[in-house]
Amino acid sequence: MAIKILYIDGDGPLGGASRSLFEAVKNLPSGEVDPYFFVSRGTALKFYTQVAKDLITVRGMTKFDNTRYGYYRGARWLILLRELFNFPFMLLGLLQAKRRWKKFDIIHVNEFVYIVPGLLAKWLFGAHLVVHVRALSRVDKHSLRVQAINKIFERYVDEVIAIDGNVRATLSPEMPVCIINNSFTPVADTVPEARLVDFFESIPVGALKVGFVGNIHYSKGIVEIFDAAKLISNLNKNVEFIIVGGITTNDKGLKAWLLQKFGFAQNAGSDIESLAKSEQLTESFHMLGATLNIKYVYDRLDVLLFPSHFDAPGRPVFEAGFSSVPSIVAVTHPTPDTFSHQITGLAIPAKDPRALADAILFMLSHPADRERMGRESYALALRNFSPVVNSKKLFEVYSRLNSSL
Repeated sequence: MAIKILYIDGDGPLGGASRSLFEAVKNLPSGEVDPYFFVSRGTALKFYTQVAKDLITVRGMTKFDNTRYGYYRGARWLILLRELFNFPFMLLGLLQAKRRWKKFDIIHVNEFVYIVPGLLAKWLFGAHLVVHVRALSRVDKHSLRVQAINKIFERYVDEVIAIDGNVRATLSPEMPVCIINNSFTPVADTVPEARLVDFFESIPVGALKVGFVGNIHYSKGIVEIFDAAKLISNLNKNVEFIIVGGITTNDKGLKAWLLQKFGFAQNAGSDIESLAKSEQLTESFHMLGATLNIKYVYDRLDVLLFPSHFDAPGRPVFEAGFSSVPSIVAVTHPTPDTFSHQITGLAIPAKDPRALADAILFMLSHPADRERMGRESYALALRNFSPVVNSKKLFEVYSRLNSSL
């Protein structure tokens, strides 16, 4: 009998976490799992509907953010008002799931910030609880919040999965954690968007094409990329900056006004686009917007830029690896399961445009090293980010838990 699993994902827009969950579920052994989804509305639904036996959507889901970047402090405590606002929608959605689907063997929460709906679902369905940790946790042994979350995990969570060694290092060393890397299916696009084809054909011959891929957010280093572009432009170097991605949210009305008022809303994409025009950098700094033709883009980049403030390699780093593209990453202590300095790319300090510019210029002037790092990135991608291999590891977790029922 197939294992019946409820997947909980509160992030509506398609991003790294939702794409990773889709890849994992899509490649689970055929007929061995019945996947159901309880998710927030957004662009990720286009993917989830491809693998779900059934799904329920809600307008928002309560979370408690204790990640290194998003933890509550100062004015950010006001964000809890949003979580309280989303609570009744989430609760009604879970009750609807209980009426419609009756029971589950396992609840799988796609990020530990959604521990609240995960705990409620565990109580409603009497099922095992799996929590996927994708973001770096806040590390502070004196924090009451960190201590409370550790105790919740110890008492109520049956399996903790971390996406890599960097994430695992931010969790309690006493906590049993299974590391399963994310996955990517590098399928070439049969009919790429005409605008992308035209754009890449217009790039000057011999130019170094460096790119950012993902939701455009200040915390992912988009300002540092722009500042590095200005520095390199002043040197008249043949480098083209290619920014591929969209906004993370599209709030409207009172909610949008409040988020903007307290500085929680970001319009990084439009802000950087305006700066590029005012600084007259549009000939070498290109904002292409979002696309699903992601493999087509990676295949045409020479170097991926990921100078985020999270101190960890992001999903685009290994996605680009499948196209033999090395990366420049802002990470202090990379773990070899995801990234190796001077082997699969270059590690730089966060929030340092000069260091980013210097790394780009190194890639420009050392093509043999760049190509070597690209080959190593491809080899690492094949070893650690295979969808079939990693989904098999995930299924083994499910099977172990299900056999203990």
